[in-house]
Amino acid sequence: MAPGGYTPATLRTEGEEESARLPALLARAEHLAGAVLLGAHGRRRAGVGDDFWQYRPAQIGDSRRMIDHRRSAMGDHEFVREREWQIAQSVMLWLDQGASMRFSSDSRLPQKSDRVRLLGLALAILLLRGGERVGLTGTRLPPRRGNPQLLRLAEVFCQDDKADYSPPEHRAMIPHARAVFISDFMGDMSGVKLALTKAADRGVRGVLYHVLDPSEEAFPFRGRTIFESVGGTLRHETLKANDLRDRYLERLATRKAELQSLCAVTGWRYGLHHTDASAQAALLWLYAALDARAGVAA
Repeated sequence: MAPGGYTPATLRTEGEEESARLPALLARAEHLAGAVLLGAHGRRRAGVGDDFWQYRPAQIGDSRRMIDHRRSAMGDHEFVREREWQIAQSVMLWLDQGASMRFSSDSRLPQKSDRVRLLGLALAILLLRGGERVGLTGTRLPPRRGNPQLLRLAEVFCQDDKADYSPPEHRAMIPHARAVFISDFMGDMSGVKLALTKAADRGVRGVLYHVLDPSEEAFPFRGRTIFESVGGTLRHETLKANDLRDRYLERLATRKAELQSLCAVTGWRYGLHHTDASAQAALLWLYAALDARAGVAA
């Protein structure tokens, strides 16, 4: 018997199914990232970097090696070629892979997990292209650069958690890094609070991105309805689903307010996305929200 209770045959079948999802996810993420066309984001200051920023007149104290002789030969003054200051930022991602994310109220809509994986991988592509280091929270996949890291991320993102709700990973927070947590945040809030508290203690700032199916906002259920968690651990049957609507919407509003308050206390950003909305708009918002210069409203 293979580890985890699998037989070799079932383990191989599941492994092949997992690996078959990688090319499709990568292709879709590359397409989405390409549509955004943001490119690298320097800090717009002179310093250590790869990209040319400006020429300036040479000053007392400048090394002779800094002089750009080609530009200086065009006039009577010596000029220094300055490069744009770029600091590689470590960005840690946590995508909720719990069973609750594998929900869609309509076959024409993506599952929440599908949208979250797409956004997470497309965001990683943009950040890696911008020279940042990207990885996962915790110790499983520390932030690194390069295409091999993108493949590792895609492989992890294609995996599912059997539990209904998965808490964020709070271990090994890198001091003063950035982080992105993407989830429906339907589970117990204690894990989210712990992770953000640990992050704040280490100077980590980031984004909580709240992803919901449209039906989870509207609660369109009427009459006899059976509510069952995707993982099958929770089940509730009612003859009058409409009687639950006000209480459900009140609890959802309370959850949103709790997340927003938590972000305000820890210096994070809160964003809300519905799976019937544009993935491109969502990616733009996420990328801008990570940029300290951006004045994007939540």
